[in-house]
Amino acid sequence: MRLDELPDDVIELRARAGDWRQAVRLAGDALVAGGVVTDAYTERMVQVVEEFGAYIVIAPGLALAHARPGPDILHDGLAVVTLDEPVAFGHPHNDPVEVVLALAVTSTEGHVTVLAELANAFNDPTATRAIAQATTPDAVRAVLARTQSES
Repeated sequence: MRLDELPDDVIELRARAGDWRQAVRLAGDALVAGGVVTDAYTERMVQVVEEFGAYIVIAPGLALAHARPGPDILHDGLAVVTLDEPVAFGHPHNDPVEVVLALAVTSTEGHVTVLAELANAFNDPTATRAIAQATTPDAVRAVLARTQSES
């Protein structure tokens, strides 16, 4: 999966979320809109946070919502949602979140590969803020392309 080739359907900008559950559901809705997952996957992502806590907030302002591979994942994919107003997930250091990524992969191997790509893309400490301030899907893809090409 090329992060700089995400379709418009999986990118939602300046969304409004009242809390972390709604933020995760917005990201899940973007995956559904992109034909990546079914609605059941969105609820599984929420359950992961309910069960394991805010570990999905992987960097300041950045959450990576996900769940294990399952039949509700149609193919590998990623969604990017930026929030109009940041929301708290309960992470002691990285709250509040302004960018929510939702990751869906069909295999454990795919999970490792995509996480490595994301680690490279977000190794640039300005990437999260640049995506949060993006006003078009092209601007999001440009940040991901820039950070990928530098890694």
